[in-house]
Amino acid sequence: MSWSHPVPKITDDERRRRLSLLQASLGERQLGGLLLGSTESLRYFTGLVWHPSERLVGALVTPNAVTYIAPGFEESRIASLPHLPGEIALWQEDESSAALVASLLPPGAKLALDDALPLFVYHQLAATLSADRLVDGSRLIRDMRLRKSDTEIAIIQYAMDLTLEVHRRAHAIIKPGITASEVVRHIDEQHRALGASGSSFCIVSFGLATSLPHGADGDQIYQPGDVVLVDTGCRIDGYHSDLTRTYVMEEPTTEFTSAWSIEREAQQAVFEACRPGATCGSLDDAARRVLSRHGLGPDYALPGLPHRAGHGLGMEIHEEPYVVRGNPTVLEPGMCFSNEPMIVFPGRFGIRLEDHIHMTPTGPEWFTQPAMSPTEPFA
Repeated sequence: MSWSHPVPKITDDERRRRLSLLQASLGERQLGGLLLGSTESLRYFTGLVWHPSERLVGALVTPNAVTYIAPGFEESRIASLPHLPGEIALWQEDESSAALVASLLPPGAKLALDDALPLFVYHQLAATLSADRLVDGSRLIRDMRLRKSDTEIAIIQYAMDLTLEVHRRAHAIIKPGITASEVVRHIDEQHRALGASGSSFCIVSFGLATSLPHGADGDQIYQPGDVVLVDTGCRIDGYHSDLTRTYVMEEPTTEFTSAWSIEREAQQAVFEACRPGATCGSLDDAARRVLSRHGLGPDYALPGLPHRAGHGLGMEIHEEPYVVRGNPTVLEPGMCFSNEPMIVFPGRFGIRLEDHIHMTPTGPEWFTQPAMSPTEPFA
């Protein structure tokens, strides 16, 4: 793709539609409001980006209004940031933010809470309002964020394409003597060069370290014949990319070739199980059936798959839906999630091939095409 192509953006009109749906849900459930904290859901509904701290900054969404909650000294800063229109209600350093929130609710009304609010906010609200007036707002939020709009999918696609190109550039510099930290720095630089704000995370593992799903402490030096695992991503307009490739730079051993083929077979089995109406748990089951046929596992036993087969992705790099055993969530259009049934061979190596899927009305589509072979990590 051309990196000069305009980046898709979430518009205020889309945020207003989200907010309208949320407010309608509050009314249907006879809730006085929903308190959003300094979370990704605050950005999702209002556009306001604020990092969490010991001070409550957020928004109270009621059936008819949005009121931002902030410390008095942050008023001018918040007013200067992009966000949907709304009054800013202030609390001072010697005052209670919970009391301010309570004063904005109708008497006796129940308050739904953002599921990512810190526990200290809950305790302050419980002491002020009483716990029986507080309800879990996770389904109000997560059921909406679970299904991505066409624009959200376009942004994720842009981010995935960008990170795939960064993977290609990283692959091109790996040679004997290079350290994992050098590759990590190069990946961050290339994410920046292509328009992201750097890597949102990066794991580069060589050899034995690839058998640790989230990498090893300390640096590693690439030696000829080492298995290479690179897992990285970035953020574009708040949405994540996340891609993993595992490969060798030289002629692969028979053992690695066989293991890589099993991993790719398991990944394909997950994709083929992504039928509309299937459950997320059935996708994890599909991956483990492949491994079991090859004598791996069972369950989470090693050698085999030690964790879930995938996770949802959007404004958080790990979010619903989770591709894990027993999850009854039914696949629906707009859901986006990873397909990464990693195989770990303790004391030898690990293989993770991670690409992401988005569901359409007729079935699954890849954001990126899976790797071709143990020595060809790109389609």
